[in-house]
Amino acid sequence: MATCTLAAILLVIQYLEWVQLPDTLLKIFRWLAVVSLLPYALQKRSLTTWILVSMVIGATVGHDFPAIAVKLQLFSQIFLRLIRTIIAPLIFSTLVVGIAGHSDLKQVGRMGWKSLVYFYAVTLMALLIGLVAINISRAGLGLHMPAGETAQLPATEAPSFSDALLHAFPENIAKSVAEGEVLQIVIFAVIFGISLALLSEQKRKPLLNFCESLSQTMFKFTNIIMYMAPVGVGCAIAFTVGHMGLGVLGNLLQLLLTFYVALIAFLLAILLPVALIIRIPIRKFISAISEPVSIAFATTSSDAALPKAFEVMERFGVPAKIVSFVIPTGYSFNLDGTTLYLSLAAVFAAQATGTHPSFAQQLLMGLVLILTSKGVAGVPRAALVILLGTVHSFHLPAWPVFVILGIDELMDMGRTSVNVIGNCLACAVVARWEGEFDDSKALGFHPE
Repeated sequence: MATCTLAAILLVIQYLEWVQLPDTLLKIFRWLAVVSLLPYALQKRSLTTWILVSMVIGATVGHDFPAIAVKLQLFSQIFLRLIRTIIAPLIFSTLVVGIAGHSDLKQVGRMGWKSLVYFYAVTLMALLIGLVAINISRAGLGLHMPAGETAQLPATEAPSFSDALLHAFPENIAKSVAEGEVLQIVIFAVIFGISLALLSEQKRKPLLNFCESLSQTMFKFTNIIMYMAPVGVGCAIAFTVGHMGLGVLGNLLQLLLTFYVALIAFLLAILLPVALIIRIPIRKFISAISEPVSIAFATTSSDAALPKAFEVMERFGVPAKIVSFVIPTGYSFNLDGTTLYLSLAAVFAAQATGTHPSFAQQLLMGLVLILTSKGVAGVPRAALVILLGTVHSFHLPAWPVFVILGIDELMDMGRTSVNVIGNCLACAVVARWEGEFDDSKALGFHPE
């Protein structure tokens, strides 16, 4: 701990240019700190600890050996590909078992409307916090269009609400699985599960047994893949730092700080009171979600965290039928971190161009962002595409969105982590609302 603290202090001194220290000295202390963490990780024998240590190692490798670090992206991509193979069969099997295994179709309807009520209430709070934060910091004021700015986003228009609604329904389930369309898989699985529940016991049992075996197999599959998590996460961080550098913040440091302060405010002012109201043990909950959240933060992928989130929330005391319904649905309708980011970034773009929309106009802009972002979480650079389309709809120049590209990867870490936290908490909320939350499991939770 002393070595790590000293290395951090020296890094801050060098960054603030208080004293010019030799690069060799700084590198020695950085690597001494890294080496000192390894015995601690070996002693703890915890996957969470190994993931966090690998993030430190990855950041150090990315800073000191950027040419090597950039090539390490291959291993993080392998890890993400393996994770994505789990998503479709895991969602399908657990949802079908949760619906057809209990044959309580009324509960499915109840969980649906309760989830949506909670999702939209919390998402609206995230929108308001984003708007308040950017209006206080006014981070966009004084920003000028970079000379020769030619950056281009993917040529994709933000979908209308009707397009997003149509996109939610599958036309070919094989295509939905291949393209990783989570919401389409959820809708297919829900209808399939309801259909299976309407069959006689004799005809329902073979398919139900198959789906139950498939879900258990996919959980074991997840456990095997998670042994690769420290390598995948460490390589992802190494690539990010090696590709962008620790000094990537530049003139956008204020926007980045505003965003993370707003995320912290959202966690403390909204999600923490919700957790207290539904009476879940906070420390145990933090311990439960630490692995999926750290994976989401490092990989900037909600998909990578989904299988582990399934597992830990079930062990935390939320029934499998609720977990398998709420988390996949939340991936399309409960993107708290993404909503906060979009509202903050849209007003930042307006400020940068000298436009001063009223708070009512900002709120309207935010509501448009919420509606058009539903169901498109699987689109590459979805948040930026939605943001660009909304900025265009409100007749604002697009260049501030191009500027945000420089730190979008760092902001994506925070918004993805908060998305995962919000969806895990949503599971507990719906379970408590249904009267099926197991307090004994929650109080007795221990990370593996």
